[in-house]
Amino acid sequence: MIEVFADKDALSLAAAVLFARQAQKAIADHGRFSVLLAGGETPRRTYELLAREPLCRQIPWPQVHLFWGDERCVPADDPSSNVLMAHRAFIDSLQLNDRQLHPIRCERQPERAAANYEAELRRFFGEQPPRFDLVFLGLGEDGHTASLLPGSEALQEEIRWTAVTRRSHEPFSRITVTAPLINQAVLVVFLVTGRNKAKVFRSILEATSRTLYPAQLIMPQQGALHWWLDQEAAGEKRGDTVANG
Repeated sequence: MIEVFADKDALSLAAAVLFARQAQKAIADHGRFSVLLAGGETPRRTYELLAREPLCRQIPWPQVHLFWGDERCVPADDPSSNVLMAHRAFIDSLQLNDRQLHPIRCERQPERAAANYEAELRRFFGEQPPRFDLVFLGLGEDGHTASLLPGSEALQEEIRWTAVTRRSHEPFSRITVTAPLINQAVLVVFLVTGRNKAKVFRSILEATSRTLYPAQLIMPQQGALHWWLDQEAAGEKRGDTVANG
């Protein structure tokens, strides 16, 4: 499903409302709500709205569990940290306890950090399938999502739930969850904004090969996949989408 919103503000509000609705549904169904958060700037406004009224009081926060789709292996106070961004945007305004937060910690030993995060995920899901109730993903101009980077070995992963990736020009590694984990989710939503994303979105939409871009690996096995874009990101494909806002 592809849905186009008038602008980033409209998309951000819709994503926050979806978070609240999915939380209520999941908690009513099985007693908790597990969500995989996206990093970067696109979801920041959505997160800020979650900590504000009226949405804040609509979410049963004590039963919410927050995970991260990827993290840069930088100091915890580095502005590029996805965990830090989420804390500043909404987590620090809420009264969540440590058992509800599942951050990726990976400053110095990426391989160990990836193994530790997979162990954390396996402890949480136990014997049940690793089905996040909601996954938010972003899209890079090169077609990456989470830190599933073009050309990385992580794109070939079929078993492990986490991996280490790295860009050649970056001084740090990244920890990312893998496509096999994401594809177990109940609902996956790409949040895509900005004119600079229009070209890659159009290429993904028109591609015949599933391995041309990392984002094409995201195909939930028994869940739903939504692409939510603002009009700038949708570009010339607005006429092919379901308009909203």
